[in-house]
Amino acid sequence: MNNDTICALATANGVGALGIIRVSGNDALSVVQKSFPAKKLEKQKSHTIHYGYFVDGEEAIDEVMLSIFLAPKSFTTENSVEIAFHGSPHIGKRILETLIKNGARMAKAGEFTLRAFINGRIDLSQAEAIADVIASENEASRKVAINQLKGGITNEISFLRTDLLNFVSLIELELDFAEEDVEFADRSALVGLLNKIELKLNSLIESFQYGNAIKNGTAVAIIGKPNAGKSTLLNALLKEERAIVSNIAGTTRDTIEEVLHIKGHAFRLIDTAGLRETVDEIEAIGVKKAKEKVENANILVYLADAGTEDFSEDIEMIKSLLREDLKLIICSTKIDEVSPSVYEKVEEIFRNEIANEFDFIKISAVENQNIQDLKNELSSYVEQLKASENNVVITNQRHFEALQKSLDAVHKVKEAISFQISTELLAYELRNALEHLGEISGEVTNDEVLGNIFSKFCIGK
Repeated sequence: MNNDTICALATANGVGALGIIRVSGNDALSVVQKSFPAKKLEKQKSHTIHYGYFVDGEEAIDEVMLSIFLAPKSFTTENSVEIAFHGSPHIGKRILETLIKNGARMAKAGEFTLRAFINGRIDLSQAEAIADVIASENEASRKVAINQLKGGITNEISFLRTDLLNFVSLIELELDFAEEDVEFADRSALVGLLNKIELKLNSLIESFQYGNAIKNGTAVAIIGKPNAGKSTLLNALLKEERAIVSNIAGTTRDTIEEVLHIKGHAFRLIDTAGLRETVDEIEAIGVKKAKEKVENANILVYLADAGTEDFSEDIEMIKSLLREDLKLIICSTKIDEVSPSVYEKVEEIFRNEIANEFDFIKISAVENQNIQDLKNELSSYVEQLKASENNVVITNQRHFEALQKSLDAVHKVKEAISFQISTELLAYELRNALEHLGEISGEVTNDEVLGNIFSKFCIGK
């Protein structure tokens, strides 16, 4: 199928000023030539643009511009043509139908990028980075994806893999001379290399929490008793009337989710139903959903009305929701309605009752007081996840799992050396470590993995 000439719309569906259709394959020029009589395409230089009409037989479909990229200097390393046409969906459909009539076929999802990978232009982690660049929704995710596209993680892994491969070769050589009982690989030098690899793998694995926050956004659950000001806070953070605000307790029945960008990072704000015992069946479902959202949140912003006389229910609720990996921010709300001595006492109460570390902020969402302080706390949470000494950040779950498997294999190799286990077992564990490292760049892979990765791409990329 790699010998087929493929075509697809490369721009978004819908009406636009321009649309672009990509054609790639050994016969790309001849397929397009059948509908572009203006010039002999095979006589044109690579990276040139040509004007003319795209035709179907005697009928002119549209006035177009053709960009020619000759192998191997194209994205796929194959002969490629990009057809820029007036952005009518109907015109795009007609051009694709004509290209198929001329001998091309419709590309599958991600097939252009798959060909770039198979033909050696990019490795697998770079192919995945292309999808991440397209999907990036904030500045931080864009920067990380671009670094991956430049080969960031591959460069980090390749040096380790090359050194490890040298030792594997020596260990394999020992197996060939097993009867002579000779040792070609210096075990102490191998342990030194394994320690170096272990440090690097741990650093990359630890970066995944930050990478995941960049790529998928940080989940922030806004929790509190009814009428604590949750919806008002959501509106203040978003600077728009997103949630209904009312003095009637229990207004919010379902969860409301919105994305807020702070200093280039995305935060998924989740406004939830007020937490209380209720006989209202619908409200009870909302309370249950609120607790479920906290279970999957990275940050819990708990709102406590500063005018409340008894905070025992709030304290018990917070204690029931806490986890070791959950950042807690307690906000004393409606401070515009009480004196400073009151909200200072509120902080003292929570500090005395809750052993876990937390940040305390006094706010008035109505008066927009100290909302920026809350934003700063959210931003600092993400910044603290980043290891300053590590320029490469892991954002891909597949890479994370491969790194963990590699680290497990490295541990087993070190155990094998310390217990002087047979060379055969040592070689086996070393090959495992190499294989898992190779999975990241695609040096070791299978059709199922490739199919899963590229099926998530848009058609035309």
